[in-house]
Amino acid sequence: MAKYRKKPVVVEAWQLIEGTVMPDWMLEARRTGVIQPCEGGAIIRTLEDGPNGEAKHVASMGDWIIKGVKGELYPCKPEIFALAYEVAE
Repeated sequence: MAKYRKKPVVVEAWQLIEGTVMPDWMLEARRTGVIQPCEGGAIIRTLEDGPNGEAKHVASMGDWIIKGVKGELYPCKPEIFALAYEVAE
């Protein structure tokens, strides 16, 4: 079976920590309903959700919210984020 490596891409990410300032893309996502605050975190509509947004992804406090290459948002647990991402120059 073949093995594959993820292409190196630069993404924007923000850690969901109470009291931190949201970047503009997060504020826009809240304004448009892509992300909605909930108790203990946020609910995110992602590309996989389909046209009616039936499926939702939950980001808990401390999780990272990543803006992908197509502008999609998705949550990532801090320990996975630390393994998969590093600061880009």
